[in-house]
Amino acid sequence: MDLQLTGKTALVTGSTAGIGLEIARRLSSEGADVVISGRDQAKLDAASQEVGARGVLADVATAEGAAAIVAAVPDIDILVNNLGIYESKPFAEITDDDWRRFFEVNVLSGARLSRAYFPGMLARDWGRVIFIASESGVMVPPDMIHYGMTKTAQLAISRGLAGLTKGTRVTVNTIMPGTTRSEGIVDFLKSVAADPNAPAAEIERAFFAKDRATSLIQRMIEPEEIAALVAYVASPLSSATNGAALRVDGGITPTIV
Repeated sequence: MDLQLTGKTALVTGSTAGIGLEIARRLSSEGADVVISGRDQAKLDAASQEVGARGVLADVATAEGAAAIVAAVPDIDILVNNLGIYESKPFAEITDDDWRRFFEVNVLSGARLSRAYFPGMLARDWGRVIFIASESGVMVPPDMIHYGMTKTAQLAISRGLAGLTKGTRVTVNTIMPGTTRSEGIVDFLKSVAADPNAPAAEIERAFFAKDRATSLIQRMIEPEEIAALVAYVASPLSSATNGAALRVDGGITPTIV
C-alpha cells in the first residue's frame, strides 16, 4: 500500500531508540523526509544514519530545546510527539519534582511543539499531529500514577486540538500503545518483578500474568507494530480519522470503545 508520504516532512521526538526510532524508520521508508531529535550526539548520529533522517540535537522537554528544533525546522507536515519517560514508584514516594519532571517531559514537550507547528498546518490546510500516549491514560497503573496522569493529559490535549481543525485537512490523533519492547524495558520489568534475578523471559511472562492480566496477546508489543499504525495515521489515507484515541495495546483495555 502506498501511504502517499513522499515529500512530506515529519518530526519525531524521542527518536534515537525504541518506539520513536521505529516510527522514524517506517516514515522514512514510506518516502517522508524525517527529522529526529535527541540529547546525545553520538546516539543521534547513529540513529540518523540508520534510518536516513536528519538529526537535530535538542532536549525538546525544555523551552530552549523546543525553540532550537523549530529554528532548525520551521515548517513540518507531520508532528509525532513521542518523547516520554516512565517508572514504577509508590504514590507516597512521588515527589513534587517527580510530578514536574513527568509533566515537562511527557506533556509540555508535545504541547510546545504543537503550539509552534499547528498554526502553519492550518494555514497550509494539511497536517498531522500525533501524540504517543498509552493505555495507562485510561487504565492508570497504581504504581505509575504520575505516568498515567501525563498520558491522560495527552488525550485531553489531542482531542482539544482536534476540535480546532474543523473544516480543514489537518487531523490530530492519539496512539495508545500497551507495554512495548524498548530500551530500558528490562530494567523496568525487573523493578516490578517478584524475583528480579529470574530469566528475562520468565519475568516477562509473570508481568503479563499478574500486572497486565487483561492483555489478550500476553506479550510485549514490538515497536514495529506501533510504527505501522502511526504511519497510517500520518498518511493522507487516514483523512477521516480525527480526534481519535487509537489503541495498539494488545487488547489490554477491556472496553468495547
